[in-house]
Amino acid sequence: MRTPYLPPLAGEGISSVIALPPGEGSGEALPSRPRHAITTVMRSSALGLMGLGVMGANLARNLARNGARLALFDTASGVAEPLAKDIGAGAVGADDIAGLIAALPAPRSVMLMVPAGQPVDDALEALRPHLGAGDIVIDGGNSFYRDTQRRQIEFARQSVHVLGFGVSGGAEGALRGPAIMAGGETAAVASVAPLFEAIAADAPDGSACFARVGAGAAGHFVKSVHNGIEYAHMQLIAETWHLLRRMVGMSHEEARTIFARWAEGELSSFLMECAVQVLDTRDPESGVPMIERVVDTAEQKGTGQWTANAALAYGVAAPTLAEAVHARCLSALKSDRLANETALGPSTMAFAGDRMALTAALGRALLAANIAVLAQGFALMRAADQEEGWGVDLATVARVWRGGCIVRSELLEPIAEACAALPAGTNLLRAPALWRMVSAGDAAWRQVVVTAIAHGVPVPAFASSLSYVDALRTGRLWADMIAAQRDVFGQHGFTRLDKPGRHHADWAPYTGADKG
Repeated sequence: MRTPYLPPLAGEGISSVIALPPGEGSGEALPSRPRHAITTVMRSSALGLMGLGVMGANLARNLARNGARLALFDTASGVAEPLAKDIGAGAVGADDIAGLIAALPAPRSVMLMVPAGQPVDDALEALRPHLGAGDIVIDGGNSFYRDTQRRQIEFARQSVHVLGFGVSGGAEGALRGPAIMAGGETAAVASVAPLFEAIAADAPDGSACFARVGAGAAGHFVKSVHNGIEYAHMQLIAETWHLLRRMVGMSHEEARTIFARWAEGELSSFLMECAVQVLDTRDPESGVPMIERVVDTAEQKGTGQWTANAALAYGVAAPTLAEAVHARCLSALKSDRLANETALGPSTMAFAGDRMALTAALGRALLAANIAVLAQGFALMRAADQEEGWGVDLATVARVWRGGCIVRSELLEPIAEACAALPAGTNLLRAPALWRMVSAGDAAWRQVVVTAIAHGVPVPAFASSLSYVDALRTGRLWADMIAAQRDVFGQHGFTRLDKPGRHHADWAPYTGADKG
């Protein structure tokens, strides 16, 4: 069957499934603010969407609701046409890629919502024969940024623009408004920006959580760091829950009440709200809190590892982003941990201190540690940008993250202000407003880490983030011994405090234990 062509509209009516401005029809009550009103630009915009899984289908519904005309395709048969019918006028389903491309006016814009890796390469290769100069392909998946760079170079040879869009917010965000981090050439991003500004989440000030964050693969790199920060924030919340429930010995309801209170205050964030949702849910069969039925192993898809690897590659200290990945690896050793607990004995000892005092300390420590995590992530983005030349504006990144995405929190507003105000290259901890929050939690943070260690409770995220802050404000670290040892066994040389240049020393021979 020949796929219908989607010509640019000239003001004709739109299906009622699309949210229209007052007086032009009625639609779903999502969202209807002036920024989302259908403009002439939106009504004349056609987008091909390839990959109609949960994320792709929800993104299609969001785009259609906000006025985009869509040509839909999925490699699974019987998917595109039913979705197009469900969406209504303004959407057509294609039987194959040729039909998808034929439905779009030139220059064509196609968005891929397929799994990262080989599926993206396969989709691009399938599209390649049908694309021409000036066409745009948007990769909206969690692609590795080096893959995006490679694809951009390959397709530039035929004057096709490949854009990397980091899309955060999950399936619900795709439907109701995600945060979108766009990377690629300025003009190419600008040509599709109205589509994505319309569907993006709103920040607290009403601005769209969509922006071009930089050239090249900047969008996918920023999304990768977002996910690394997400891993670390989740690990901190998990450690907090573990301390309250299994070291302090609070009941489920007591711990749930504390989390709910935190979710409405300084610690307000999407992930804290998720934690409260977890604690509010009970197993329908037994009535037991569902979390008590969940096996303590956390899977991962690899984006956290990409971030940790990037920190090492760019020479950036991001210990908590890495520890969050290691913690998931440790969690996967369930059978080993059970065997070791039996063979070696459990590490955790009962807590007999002031429960309320430690709980209050935990809240202050969690806030301070979250700031340290964000400082690590933003330092990584800054270092990568300096090497890659993407032109990333970190204040823009923070503003995009204020709504729609998984790491959205009350902290993103002061983070954005700090990025805009601080001299280039300055760590976020130097921002007065952020440092006041960190220093206010300093004693509590130490209390939490020391108490956990004394009771045999592993807290890798709390401990590593505290060490990060301490190391950053220590003028002379332990690395003098490392530098000297490297010269002893490898003649690598070292720098001196009192003389310029590179030096070697005539190190004393090892003579064994002091016999004198």
